[in-house]
Amino acid sequence: MTQRRPIASRDRKWAQRIAGALAARAVTPNQISQASLLFAALAGAAFWLSGGVSPVWLVVAALAVQGRLLCNLFDGMVAVEGGRAEPDGPFWNEAPDRFADIVILVGMGLGAGTPALGWAAATMAVLTAYTREAGAAQSLAPDFSGPMAKPHRMALATGAAVVALFVPVIFSVPTIALALWVIALGAMATTLRRSMNMITNLKSR
Repeated sequence: MTQRRPIASRDRKWAQRIAGALAARAVTPNQISQASLLFAALAGAAFWLSGGVSPVWLVVAALAVQGRLLCNLFDGMVAVEGGRAEPDGPFWNEAPDRFADIVILVGMGLGAGTPALGWAAATMAVLTAYTREAGAAQSLAPDFSGPMAKPHRMALATGAAVVALFVPVIFSVPTIALALWVIALGAMATTLRRSMNMITNLKSR
């Protein structure tokens, strides 16, 4: 049973070269995971400071989200492919992801002037991970299905920041707020899907 999220970027030559260089320089997977916390905090703060419209802060937010995703890619590659897994690695593999979900999505909500929506999206995002781990705790294969799994949420957050640079409001709704609605509803659908998958798999054992 694989415990790793399928990520196509792992097979890219550039990713393998960077991961190899990090492992060769004695950078640990946990250190990379910890660096992702800084990128997540920067992204959340940038979304907040952007007010949903500031070009400078929106660019910072988009870049920070992508920096956080790169850390999430390389920590696993250094741990597994680089053979540098650490005993407390499972904690650092999961905890920063939940921190990132909350900080980034709440930051988006604050920036768009809809803090409750940001918290709602963050709550739904954390629930998607909870249902996955609840299934894994019952010895089921981890369910990484969407439609709003972690990579989808972060891709949408990045895309929203880029689109807001040129179109800050869509149909009288701030672009960032619109993205949060999609994330919140999509994460709710993802939670329900994973829950039903878990129930079906448990019944079929």
